[in-house]
Amino acid sequence: MISQRLRRLILSQKWTKKEWTVAAAVSLVVLMYAFSFLSESQSKDRSNGAQPFGSSSAVSVPLTLLRNSKEKGAFCLDGSSPGYHIQKGFGSGLESWVLHIEGGGWCGTIEGCSSRRGTQLGSSNSMDLQVQFSGILSSLPSQNPDFFNWNKVKIRYCDGGSLSGHPEAEFTNGTTLLFRGQLIWEAIMDELLSLGLSNAKQALLSGCSAGGLATFLHCDDFREILPKDITVKCLADASFFLNEKDIAGQNTMASLYQSVVNLQGSEKSLDKECLTRTESSKHYQCLFPQEFLMNIKTPLFLVHPAYDFWQIQHIFVPDNSDPRGEWFRCKRNILQCNSEQLEVLHGYRNSLLKILDDVQQKKKFGMFVNSCFVHCQTWMTETWHSPNSPRINNKTIAESVGDWYFGRKDVKHIDCPFPCNPTCRNMDMLHSILH
Repeated sequence: MISQRLRRLILSQKWTKKEWTVAAAVSLVVLMYAFSFLSESQSKDRSNGAQPFGSSSAVSVPLTLLRNSKEKGAFCLDGSSPGYHIQKGFGSGLESWVLHIEGGGWCGTIEGCSSRRGTQLGSSNSMDLQVQFSGILSSLPSQNPDFFNWNKVKIRYCDGGSLSGHPEAEFTNGTTLLFRGQLIWEAIMDELLSLGLSNAKQALLSGCSAGGLATFLHCDDFREILPKDITVKCLADASFFLNEKDIAGQNTMASLYQSVVNLQGSEKSLDKECLTRTESSKHYQCLFPQEFLMNIKTPLFLVHPAYDFWQIQHIFVPDNSDPRGEWFRCKRNILQCNSEQLEVLHGYRNSLLKILDDVQQKKKFGMFVNSCFVHCQTWMTETWHSPNSPRINNKTIAESVGDWYFGRKDVKHIDCPFPCNPTCRNMDMLHSILH
């Protein structure tokens, strides 16, 4: 059940219809986390590996506010200091680092960004002081076999622009919104370098959803700030947002990205090669990974559900493209789709796979594209690595990422179409909302 606090927060906002789609996604992701934590806290770890904290349950990691925030001019939307959670590595992982940027949608209007100011997506004053590390951030070898003892950092997301905004775009017409995404990225990297990241022997930058988009945008930057002779790679989860028209022929996602880039001045953070070949009025298109993915030089791994429920609900079948509600049940629970609707969704999957054709030819890139109805699979133990995790070729996401990162094998796993994979953990969004 959605908490009363979250319900009041959602109902109290005066958002545009476009921003309501982002809010809905955020609430669902929060709900997924709650289910994940409940399940994880009730299960016992059966690994014989090292358990540094003397407990098989997930570890609570405190929030750290950015120390050099004021000096760097790096602030959340409301002017508060950005934050992160850090857990030191141990054993053989002392000089290895995994960073994970959380997601949470975007805001492309003054109204939408103002609504986020009082939430954890716009202010560190509203962030949880403790978070549970699970999935790719877990310290348990049975849940995170290759990265469990690394230094682990969760970067909180409070700028609404995938860490891409610039202060030159800030409005002065009575608002107090700050667009400092790029500065937040730079300031957090500076602080982590001082805490030991500069001495890393191995590093992995990851992110989910809007945080995964930030990973795309800053992957090569991350490579540049670290020693040249170490292994540095990136992992983007559920963040390959497609530049596709919705079922009514409208450019819903493109319009949102255009408003984000225009409002937050994100153009300066976008891929330079993409900007060069794109006419100035369409520079916002360079926020779509498909437009600049092949320009990324750092090895990159894509974790992506071909039936990503966020993209289906908000890019492909947004509410305004379905005024009669014919897709209401289908887009919240893929098991409720009729045969015609499934054919349409298969077409959306085919568009994704066509775009990814070139990625399959790039040796340093890897992918795990399953046919599950989910969104973000690396930060939850249930989908990252557990007995019930999604698998392709009998490999979990964690095993596939590990094989790729350490060069054990070439990993380009692409699932068969839904509903062929019985290991998929498909989310029933309709049940979640109604209960």
